[in-house]
Parts: sequence; structure tokens; C-alpha cells
Amino acid sequence: MKPNVEITYFTKVDWPQILVIYKEGITTGIATFETQLPTWEQWNTKHIVSCRLKAIIEDEVVGWAALSHTSTREVYKGVAEVSIYITSKYRKLGIGTLLLLRLIEESEDQGFWTLQASIFSENTPSIALHKSLGFREIGYREKVGKLYDIWHDNIILERRSKTII
Repeated sequence: MKPNVEITYFTKVDWPQILVIYKEGITTGIATFETQLPTWEQWNTKHIVSCRLKAIIEDEVVGWAALSHTSTREVYKGVAEVSIYITSKYRKLGIGTLLLLRLIEESEDQGFWTLQASIFSENTPSIALHKSLGFREIGYREKVGKLYDIWHDNIILERRSKTII
């Protein structure tokens, strides 16, 4: 039986729970090139306020998704990078799909026309999730980053808003 999941916005109040999930992602070694947890202030300045979502099950934050700008240039104001993390206890229950679907809706409501994601090639569940919701593979960056003395490749995916297609 699938749990009842509520998707809503998150704020600084949720940061301690968000950090726990983010730390899990860092620990996997295939979710982010970050090696240190950011402070709220560091994270807050990099992410778009209107597109920060959390998934809640029984008052527990079990996942989050957010957007960050890819450029400060005016011509790219409608392009954003996706971040999405689900706690290990609740993976494979469709929470990522719910979060990403809502993030897509929110992004389009805010005028974004392109969402992109750079995903470690080993992170096949994340690649599959994005592709299942209309992201298409547009590139491959070989050995783009070295994390803990291991080179990693990234798959670049993007999704265009239906409003510009």
C-alpha cells in the first residue's frame, strides 16, 4: 500500500529535515558533486524561492525538490536546474514522480520554459525518473568531475515546457 504523500512548499523551518536527506544523497557518491552540507544561507541564495517543494508522510519530510538558475543572463531567465532527493527509507514508492511532476507544474506557472538536469551516469533511477516525465537526453559529459578520486560522467537531460513547443 502506497503511503499518503503531501507535496507542499518548504522554508527555512524545514531545513534540518531537508539537510538529513541531502546528506544521504552526498553519502551515495552518485547524487551530487557536493561533499559538504551547505548552510541555509548558502543554499537559499542559490535556489529559486518559488520552486522549493517537500514531500511529507505523517509529518515527516521524506523528499525535496528545488530549482536553481543556470545563468544570470536575462535570455536564460526561463532555464533552471533541477535538484531532487528522496530519503532511502521511502524510495521506489513514486514520491520522486509526485515531487518532479509538481515541480514541473510550479516551474511553468513561474514562467520557466526549460528544466535541465545533470545526473551521474550511475544514477539510473534518477535518469529513468526524469525520462518518464518528458526529459530527454541531450548530452553526455565524460569524466566531468572527480569525487573521492573517482571520475564520474554526467548525463544531461532537459524538458521543454509545453507552452513553447
